[in-house]
Amino acid sequence: MDEISARQRLEYEAAAFRRLRDHLRERTDVQNIDLMNLAGFCRNCLSNWYRDAAEADGVAISKDESREIVYGMPYEQWRSRHQTEADPAAQKLFESGRPHD
Repeated sequence: MDEISARQRLEYEAAAFRRLRDHLRERTDVQNIDLMNLAGFCRNCLSNWYRDAAEADGVAISKDESREIVYGMPYEQWRSRHQTEADPAAQKLFESGRPHD
C-alpha cells in the first residue's frame, strides 16, 4: 500500500468506527455481556472511549451523550427494547474473566 496521509488515516479510522457503531446498532440481538466475554469490550466501552477522546480534545461530553451516539438512542430506551437477562453461563464467564481491583 502506498503511503497515506494523516488526514486519510483519520478519515479511514472514522469510517471504520462508524461502520462498527452502525453494525452494533443493527445487531441488537448481540448482548453487551456476549461482546465482553468474546471480545473484551462492549457498546459501553466504545461510548467511554468516544467520551475519552472528546475530553482529551477539551470537549466535555456526558456519559449519556456518548452512549446515545453509540446506541443510536438513549441508553435506557435501548435497554428496555433490547437487553435481555444474562444467561447464567454467560454471567459466570463474565465474572471469571473480570479483572479484580
